[in-house]
Amino acid sequence: MTTRRAAAPAWLRPWWAQVLLIWALSRVITTTLISVLASVQGANAWTGANPRYTDFATMWDAHWYNIVAVVGYPTVLPLTDAGEIGESAWAFMPGYPVLARLLMEVSGQRWEPVAVFVSVAFSLGTALLFHRLMSRVLDASAARFAVVLFCVAPLSPMLQFGYAESMYLFFLTLALLLLLERRYALLFPVIAVMSLTRPSGLAFALALALHVGYRWFTRATDAFPPRQRMLAASVAVFSGVMGLAWPAAAWAVTGSLTAYTDTELAWRAPYIGYVELIPFTAWFQSGVWWLGLPLGILVVVALILAFTLCMFTPAVRRLGVDLRLWLASYALYLLAVFFPQSSTFRLLMPMFPLLGAAALPRSLWYRVGVVVLCILGQWGWLLLCWGVDGADWTPP
Repeated sequence: MTTRRAAAPAWLRPWWAQVLLIWALSRVITTTLISVLASVQGANAWTGANPRYTDFATMWDAHWYNIVAVVGYPTVLPLTDAGEIGESAWAFMPGYPVLARLLMEVSGQRWEPVAVFVSVAFSLGTALLFHRLMSRVLDASAARFAVVLFCVAPLSPMLQFGYAESMYLFFLTLALLLLLERRYALLFPVIAVMSLTRPSGLAFALALALHVGYRWFTRATDAFPPRQRMLAASVAVFSGVMGLAWPAAAWAVTGSLTAYTDTELAWRAPYIGYVELIPFTAWFQSGVWWLGLPLGILVVVALILAFTLCMFTPAVRRLGVDLRLWLASYALYLLAVFFPQSSTFRLLMPMFPLLGAAALPRSLWYRVGVVVLCILGQWGWLLLCWGVDGADWTPP
């Protein structure tokens, strides 16, 4: 005798209702963890002891976004006592704080609640888009579980903090979905906003260029008509231009050609001092700083090899060519310009399509175990990188 599974209630049958429920339950869990940590948070540079949720959620770099929203960008780059370019708002792109400022003007609310509202709203939008994206490469069960992993991932608290990540992931997911659907013309406005929210234009331009090359070489089996070639190539060039737009804006306002890169380099100065930006050296510099020679170099090489092998595993190959091209392009971008430290976890968030590969196993024990580990990971990340303990050196 066989038993039939009870049918889901009518209100839960649409895919968007399922995603909404997953998102809502995950926010309850994450908000609870954040509230517990906020209740024991001591006084720090941004808040008093036991801060309110919105104050706790707008610490760290959210302060810089607040400065952009309220004051804007400096016309003169600040200098350290040693005469080097110091930290300033130019390291933070305008998309997120400008939107928050508009809502502040309309609602009359302060920065803190508005910043959190924007991030939470975009997190829901991203979850919905991510389901659509995964549904194009995975079956229904795996696509749904990929959304679960996205919503409970160790860094999912960032989706409701005063950072630009939630807004950026929304536009990145939309851009990847449009790429898979080959709706190239619609990518222009999406890339424009995305590139002014988080640094991404150059990485996405590389992914688009590789996409054009792949479609060209496979045109015998997958038609690539002239109009699509022109649009795809044009949007790749546009993405590259947008990747340079913010450094150009910093140059135009401050008069310094290297204003943006000098400002970004100021954040790694406490580790290795003030150095020039030499592509593909920062990971090795960081490896040596953290682990010394030769272990630091060997670990970086091992990470590069491990990621390369990961891209060719059966699970990752299930994601399709275009998503893998994005993953490879963004990884190459990080390898070229980023100095790894505690914010590395946050900088890896745009590689979230990999969650689709992790969602493939259908075992109930596996899925429950992964969710539990992710929630424990949230608590660990909050303790390590978000909560402030004295002279904290682990920024998120």
